[in-house]
Amino acid sequence: MHASHMGYRMVGMPMDTTMLTGMGLIPLGILMAWYGLMPRLAQLRQGDHGTIHFHVADNMPLNWEHWKLVIALVVAVAVDVMKPATLGFVMPGMTLEYEISKQAAGTLALVALTGTTVGSIIWGRMADTMGRRAAILLSALMFIGTAICGAMPTFEWNLIMCFLMGASAGGLLPITFTLMAEMIPAAHRGWLLVALGGVGTSAGYLLASGSAAVLEPLFSWRVLWMLGLPTGLLVIFLNRYIPESPRFLASAGLKRQARAILTKFNAHIDHDADEQTAAEEVQQAGGFRNMIRGPYAHITLGLVGAGVAWGLVNFGFLLWLPTNLRDMGMSAEAANGLLAQSGFLALPGILMVIWFYHHWSSIKTLVLFIGMTAASLVLFFILGLLQVNAHLAIITATALLLISASGVIAMLIPYAAEIYPVHLRGTGAGVVAASSKFGGILGAACGVLGVFNDLALSALLIAIPLIIFGGLLLKSGIDTRGRRLEEIHAAVLHKAGSQPTLDA
Repeated sequence: MHASHMGYRMVGMPMDTTMLTGMGLIPLGILMAWYGLMPRLAQLRQGDHGTIHFHVADNMPLNWEHWKLVIALVVAVAVDVMKPATLGFVMPGMTLEYEISKQAAGTLALVALTGTTVGSIIWGRMADTMGRRAAILLSALMFIGTAICGAMPTFEWNLIMCFLMGASAGGLLPITFTLMAEMIPAAHRGWLLVALGGVGTSAGYLLASGSAAVLEPLFSWRVLWMLGLPTGLLVIFLNRYIPESPRFLASAGLKRQARAILTKFNAHIDHDADEQTAAEEVQQAGGFRNMIRGPYAHITLGLVGAGVAWGLVNFGFLLWLPTNLRDMGMSAEAANGLLAQSGFLALPGILMVIWFYHHWSSIKTLVLFIGMTAASLVLFFILGLLQVNAHLAIITATALLLISASGVIAMLIPYAAEIYPVHLRGTGAGVVAASSKFGGILGAACGVLGVFNDLALSALLIAIPLIIFGGLLLKSGIDTRGRRLEEIHAAVLHKAGSQPTLDA
């Protein structure tokens, strides 16, 4: 407010002791909050015995408690997507105020993308150790802390705070999918997970663009960073409607707390249920090593590989596509018009994904859209190799690529949240989410090296690994549609030739 008479230009202003002290208190406060949110499991487990039969909750219809949770998580995903989406809107004003080149400003996106990659892995692991709800709260606190990014007087400080912002945003997304997978009844889990990603992502981009259109002319680009304060507070407020996962609580030995949450969601606990149908996942040690060896090794490789390839498509191939089309003899106006038409045709893609994922097969739908992505890239390879400048063929290839790529990313994290067992679910979803961001970093590096200057070569280099990873998922993955999470875990072990270890 004090800078309003200067047009909110704060570049080069000195950082006094008060500001430096405040900045130091932010990480200290986050560390203290992390310590306070760590559950004292040994104390909570005392006198807590018995068995929980999750099949009762999985057979329940959706009720108002479920819908309140869905709405709260949609808002959380929208807030999460809004953070990195804001980058594109702050970069023009930031470039102008700091008087830096566009290439230097581009490092901001790279730093943010690196932050989301690191954050997805760390936060996913934290969700498996300290709980889903606690991790969401801590992520929201970091949103609030990184809002100070809007007052940074130098570009270098923006890079540091932007990395932290990316770390918090990258962690929230896999946790929300993990929590929803463990809270929603089996019959509705798949389509709601995919819808959560589609609706939340669209709402996040809409919030980012709407805020830029309304607020930036009034308060400059800096206000877009400061939106982390109210949006973080909103997520913390909505935590009253976000319970801890009863499956996580049961896995940690907190049966009494798990029963209380299940009762709130109108699931009546049946202590006399049949042992086989009532079996729950036994408490096990989680960790990255359990994902890359044993029954989940091939599934992890397929999901991570597909995520990296998607990042190369979205942050590399598609970014360079307008330039490559102009090199093929197409005017800039025609290239932009074609991409706009193709993007419009791709809008119904998310509805196709939801329908196929819910009514046909989760793993076959994922592999189908991976195959469609590879097929569209092969089509681009042929067009680039033959230097064919046919509008209809380019529209077809671009629309197919946009539809299939959006479908792949809409299913990757939901499928990971379903396929992994409770002690690996947050970690697995986080690693798969991080793989798509790492693909973006790799895409940016390939762009600098000039790989995407050759349309045919770059298309082929991405299509071949996609076909391999899709085949791996088809061979090793299983259908999760309408199945209880415990049944999915047992099916993976059975398919891999292991004996499921279940606690009746």
